[in-house]
Amino acid sequence: MRLIYIAASLSLLMLGCKPDPNINQTGNNILEEQTFMDTPITAGFYDTIYIPVYSDIYSKSKDVKFNLTATLSIRNSSLFDSVFIENIDYYDSKGVMVRAYLEKTLLLKPMQSIEYVIEEDDTLGGTGANFIVNWAARNHQVKPVFHGVMISTHGQQGISFLTEGVSISRRDSIH
Repeated sequence: MRLIYIAASLSLLMLGCKPDPNINQTGNNILEEQTFMDTPITAGFYDTIYIPVYSDIYSKSKDVKFNLTATLSIRNSSLFDSVFIENIDYYDSKGVMVRAYLEKTLLLKPMQSIEYVIEEDDTLGGTGANFIVNWAARNHQVKPVFHGVMISTHGQQGISFLTEGVSISRRDSIH
């Protein structure tokens, strides 16, 4: 009886804990080798990017869905300037935030990139999922690249496609 109580308690404890969205399938934290800013940044340019991704899409009819693995890719395309990623938030089809990925500002050095993977069996986002990324740079000419990459295979059928991030709030001063 005591063993059943311990097993039940552990199960309840595990259900109440949210998994860290920065831990990948192999148990590694994708942010371990990244640099974070402990102090507020002073930047001259701020922007908000909307990146559509699809954790599933319709196939054959509105009643049949095809699950996809979705990857958010953020690339600093500058050879000289850093990019500061203030937040990365994942929203579902209804506009409800599903996950917040950062607690501190992430520094992307020149030519550095980072990826976040929404696994194929994670359908919380649905067909209208998206990421909102707030970023900043000291130089207003810095243009990082934001992509959503979706892919899946079933039997001999495969599908893959790419979406591009869109600026929804360019600002040249402190927000």
